[in-house]
Amino acid sequence: MANSLNTITVDGVTYNSEAYAATQTTKATNQDLGKDAFLQLLVTQLRYQDPLEPQDNSQFIAQLAQFSALEQMTNVSSGVEDLSKVVGNIDTSVLVGQLSSMIGRKIDWVEEINSADADGNPVTTPKQMTGTVDGVTIAEGVPRVVVRTDTDVYQVDIANIGRVYADDTQVEA
Repeated sequence: MANSLNTITVDGVTYNSEAYAATQTTKATNQDLGKDAFLQLLVTQLRYQDPLEPQDNSQFIAQLAQFSALEQMTNVSSGVEDLSKVVGNIDTSVLVGQLSSMIGRKIDWVEEINSADADGNPVTTPKQMTGTVDGVTIAEGVPRVVVRTDTDVYQVDIANIGRVYADDTQVEA
């Protein structure tokens, strides 16, 4: 049993002095000074002000204005983050729709072949490839087309596509 002189009870939880100090350090490093902390400081300041010399009204109004501005900036920041996610989703959806129109068409692309030279040093060699688009996928957040050749299936980054053929008759062997 812990010595009662070395314990502290906070919100119904009893800590020994080392554990409580660790939780306070963690709270101090993990908590941003946000609008709740600002309001708490303001209320504490009002609670402990000298009743014979109260705070000047203009200072109090200035602090309230700062609090209001902080809250508005927080709301704007949150709204911009949400809007950014929506725009990103729309961009991806439009791109996938455009890439879907390539299904069934032949394309040329550059595939990078990784190998090693005689000394074991890595060598990357570009190889021109031709295949038929079978589908569209999003892998790791990146839209790609799924391309079938005579021998294999590839996921091709759209940046590597060199040519999209209008129909199969234009493909040169």
